[in-house]
Amino acid sequence: MNQLQKLNQQIISCRKCPRLVEWREEVARVKRKAYLNEEYWGKPVPGFGDENAKVLVVGLAPGAHGSNRTGRQFTGDTSGGFLFPALYKAGFANQAEAESRSDALRLKNMYITASGRCAPPDNKPTLEELNNCQPYLETELKIINPKVIVCLGRIAFERILKIHGIRDSSYKFSHGAHYQLSTANWILCSYHPSQQNTSTKKLTMKMFDAIWEKAKELIDRN
Repeated sequence: MNQLQKLNQQIISCRKCPRLVEWREEVARVKRKAYLNEEYWGKPVPGFGDENAKVLVVGLAPGAHGSNRTGRQFTGDTSGGFLFPALYKAGFANQAEAESRSDALRLKNMYITASGRCAPPDNKPTLEELNNCQPYLETELKIINPKVIVCLGRIAFERILKIHGIRDSSYKFSHGAHYQLSTANWILCSYHPSQQNTSTKKLTMKMFDAIWEKAKELIDRN
């Protein structure tokens, strides 16, 4: 068992946040009508992808009936329905669909993770809950050592800055903004592909495609 596999086992067994444990398990027990015949994951959701990735994608937290149901990041919800076609188009995924953790989806040169690992009520983890999860993200960063970190949303961006100890006010979140974290690492910002952002056209597919093209460009920068 390698380092990431050991880490993911630790993540899956985590029960640090009582509010999140209660919520994720209640959602998995009650279920949504559309998924009554499915067995929900109902546990913290680990990262997945290419363990030798140069691009690390950081989201917010699992959706109650998406990743909390399927057990894989961005799988089985509208956010994933927007994300994976873009990754496929950019060459980071072998297919455009993600329905379950046992499907044929494979990521190329990319690993996907999140700031929080449990589905939070109203999609809003508390600061304490994010702090409890931070060591897992820190460990992933050390193991993978990505060239580019793509932050999907402001919370992911602020979490990465915190991990790197950056308090520079010139590092501001905006879609497409990118900053050099060190001589060999970059951070790239994108609006989160949530239904709220995509349905209102705050984030369009053209805007999202540009993010992944920029990620590929940054991989090759010194």
